[in-house]
Amino acid sequence: MIDDTWSSALHRLWQAASRAEEVAALADDVYAPLLATPGVHLVVGTRWDEKHVLRYMRALSAGSDNPVIVATTRSLPGAAVREPGGAPVVTRSAVEGLDDSVWPEAESLRQAPGASVVACTFRLDQRGWAALALAVDGTADLTAVESRLAQAVDVIVACHTGILQRGREARRASDDALLAEASLQMDSSLDVEDTLRRVARIAVPAVADGALVHLLRGEGPEFVAATHVAVQQQRALEEAGRNDPWLAALLARRGEDEDTVFLSGAALEGSPFAEAVAEAVPASVAEAVTDAVTESVGTAGSDATAADARPAGDGPHPTVVSISTLRARGRVVGSITFVYQRPEARLPDSAFLRSLATRAALAIDNALLYELRRTAVLSLQEHLLPSQLPESAQWDLSASYAVGDPMLDVGGDFYDAVPRPDGSIALLIGDVCGRGAEAAALTGLARHTLRTLLEEGTDPGTALSRLNRALRQERASRFLTAVVATLTPRPDGTALLSTCSAGHPPPLVLRSDGTVSEVLSGGLLLGVLDDVSYESHEERIAPDDTLVLFTDGLTESREAGGAFFESVLPARLSALRGSGAAHIAESLAQQAETFRDSGQDDIALLVARWTGVPPGAGLLPHDPRIEQAALR
Repeated sequence: MIDDTWSSALHRLWQAASRAEEVAALADDVYAPLLATPGVHLVVGTRWDEKHVLRYMRALSAGSDNPVIVATTRSLPGAAVREPGGAPVVTRSAVEGLDDSVWPEAESLRQAPGASVVACTFRLDQRGWAALALAVDGTADLTAVESRLAQAVDVIVACHTGILQRGREARRASDDALLAEASLQMDSSLDVEDTLRRVARIAVPAVADGALVHLLRGEGPEFVAATHVAVQQQRALEEAGRNDPWLAALLARRGEDEDTVFLSGAALEGSPFAEAVAEAVPASVAEAVTDAVTESVGTAGSDATAADARPAGDGPHPTVVSISTLRARGRVVGSITFVYQRPEARLPDSAFLRSLATRAALAIDNALLYELRRTAVLSLQEHLLPSQLPESAQWDLSASYAVGDPMLDVGGDFYDAVPRPDGSIALLIGDVCGRGAEAAALTGLARHTLRTLLEEGTDPGTALSRLNRALRQERASRFLTAVVATLTPRPDGTALLSTCSAGHPPPLVLRSDGTVSEVLSGGLLLGVLDDVSYESHEERIAPDDTLVLFTDGLTESREAGGAFFESVLPARLSALRGSGAAHIAESLAQQAETFRDSGQDDIALLVARWTGVPPGAGLLPHDPRIEQAALR
């Protein structure tokens, strides 16, 4: 015959279990129907940890609405005989035969009317077990009581398992979100120092209370960054990271060990963490009520908390330190050390720390590789340009080069100034299409070919034709533009300006009175057709006139409204009248970079101010007000 009353109660119990966020919420739904079973007078629930310490006991008598709850940390080694191995264990015992060293609930059971005890012990997780004991009299159907007890335990275990699973899923989702955010934060910078600071900050306080980052250098681990939730501990951690011999020796021993190691207790003796960090962390920071309460709260409706989930104010938790190796692309780049002052249940697991360390290592390695690449590119760029420009009493020479590509590929812009046998000087500037290694190779070929020919006295048109022939013979896949201008001194102090261009932006001449004119030029790009000839254009320049050669990165800098810097260049240049070559080159490059909202081309400038007289005669007065007016 079906017991409708128990079936309805069991159905309600399952419904409550599906909604419960903690096992304690099942108390009324478990105890009440068991007490309604004929012959049952008392229900007692107990919760034990893995060391056979009784954490709490809850008892409710038939006819009473007020349970007796005892929270304790009573050690009962004798209770080991009751600990279940796998499946729940149901037993029957006589009340008078209960051993108080094994049954802490014996005193309550003896006070209930009835001579027998039906008990079920069951495991909730690896950290402990629980028991439900019923005091029954002779009228009870023991088989039915055992069946109901087993069914109630099944619901409790299923509820606890579901709570743990949901907790793990929530924590996994939180960990995944943190890892994603960590990647975004760490990958958002390619500056090494900034990346290292981000690595230290991203995990505190979400993962740990403190963090130390070390890079692996040739001489061993080198401290680079630290952070801590307690501001006063920032310096202590930094000092430990830099100078503590215990930590230095530990990191050196770790070597390339990929596993995350956790240290606590005796393993931290002699370390800077066990005392300095632990003492300085405020309880309000170091302590927190955690979700682990739901994992460690016991069975059958206890509303007490376990010892490892103490609320704030119960004293600091033991310090735990973890060390993870930072490995990227098959090599160790350093290590990250986390310091924890929190419950054990809130410590991250090794898998999470490995994933975080991998992401941090890649971000650090990317920044290091970018720094190496930047250094190499800048070094190569320097070798593609002259180390210094020639000096003379008759000209004032200067140049400027601004890298426009944020990825730092080698650009194809080049310039040079070549004194010639006849006393003239040849100025050259060019731009190879594209960026990268091939562009750099052509840049070197073009500059050195032109320089060699011009040094030997070859006229500019012939020099450009021979460079074009060399490019065609090399089957170069890229074209380039170039312009060569020679300044030949005249007896009257002026200079003959002869300009020969191969598809390059025309140079500008800033006259001493502030007027700006464009030098006539033309000619086909280099490296496109065979047997191309180039013609020169001649004009005179007077003392204090300035010749400005540049690449298209200057004129094609584009502002947000769509205008190109080319449209304002004459006015900006005119405002620089009376300035030396260095100021003109630097100012125009800076103005173009400030002006542009789009465009990533390099900017090369070569400026020659013709003096015609020895140095010391002075420049025309430079009026800063004229320059500022042009900027507006």
